[in-house]
Amino acid sequence: MSHPLRYLRLIPLCATLLLLSGCGMFDWLKSKDEKALNPMKLASFTEEVRLRRQWSVSVGDGQGDKYNRLDPAIAGNSIYAAGNNGVVVAVNRDSGRTEWKQRLKNEIVTGGVGVGGGLVLLGTEKAKVIALEADTGAIRWESSVSSEVLSAPATDGRTVVVQTVDGKLIGLDARNGQQRWIYESQVPALSLRGTSAPIIVQNSAIAALATGTVIAVALDNGTLRWEERVAIPTGRSDIDRMVDIDGNLAEVEGQILAPSYQGYFSAIDPTTGQTRWRVKESSSNGASSGFGNVYIVSAGDIVKAYRPGQDATTWTNDQLQRRRLSAPLGFSNYVAVGDSEGYVHLLSQSDGRFMGRVKVDGSGVRADMLAFGSTLYVFGNSGTLAAYQVQ
Repeated sequence: MSHPLRYLRLIPLCATLLLLSGCGMFDWLKSKDEKALNPMKLASFTEEVRLRRQWSVSVGDGQGDKYNRLDPAIAGNSIYAAGNNGVVVAVNRDSGRTEWKQRLKNEIVTGGVGVGGGLVLLGTEKAKVIALEADTGAIRWESSVSSEVLSAPATDGRTVVVQTVDGKLIGLDARNGQQRWIYESQVPALSLRGTSAPIIVQNSAIAALATGTVIAVALDNGTLRWEERVAIPTGRSDIDRMVDIDGNLAEVEGQILAPSYQGYFSAIDPTTGQTRWRVKESSSNGASSGFGNVYIVSAGDIVKAYRPGQDATTWTNDQLQRRRLSAPLGFSNYVAVGDSEGYVHLLSQSDGRFMGRVKVDGSGVRADMLAFGSTLYVFGNSGTLAAYQVQ
């Protein structure tokens, strides 16, 4: 199995284990009890709501054989998704009707999907960024970058921002893909497979790095505006010193939520870079919000709710441990999480109790989920893209 540049220094065992989920992989390394690896059995509960499937479509081979996380994206009335084998689709989010389907020949998609400015953006294993027309799926341009892309590019319609596994943040012209600027950072000897997707806030591109820092650069020229550390490497071994930020950043009520592995869960001011609130938590997933809470899946797959500014949790659900959960999604009255056995669990935003559950994909659910109103959109690992209505 080939590996991108950032893994060339890994010993063979660690290279193999990169296929496992972030925190769970290192729990395995630190545990001598094989029973501790087994996912917690599903707890029984009284179902309060049901998730009814409205429609489903197949999107290529989904996440593929490697530990990719290809997230779908919504823009207008369409939802866009890509499979690892180069199949890209646009689907009407209400009816599930396929609006267009594109097959990228000889391309392995490892980063996506980004949407904006009339473009659907993808990154590939062969270090390409590909822009498709959002209306038709036709290829507008392709651009070569420095290394593999493992997260969705972002755009404001003028500049496309992409993060590569060799620590670079690159700005491309949205019209033709030509490089405008590049910001370089160092990459640790050992890191999780994956990168956080950059986001654009006002006139800044904000990105989370494998060094445990969040940065903001000027969107027009890539000049560093601020840098804030959310995790500090400690310990002697490379494993102990890992401080990746692989979960996607989220802008919530004017602040950037940034979870980190073996670091802090932080809320950062996007203008100044100052940390407004933080709590000691380890996570390799992104965060979400709702009901005045922020939600995180911490190490060991424990779902937690916090009130920003407070150190204590609002609630904790520890009944999904070791199930390799997806990032949480707050929507309507619920928090949704997917697991490695393909179940989607609905928790109450008020107290974290189970409210509903449905099995979506036997291969698991790893990608970030989406919601519109009371409809939940789930992209299973095998390539099933489905819409569920909460009833």
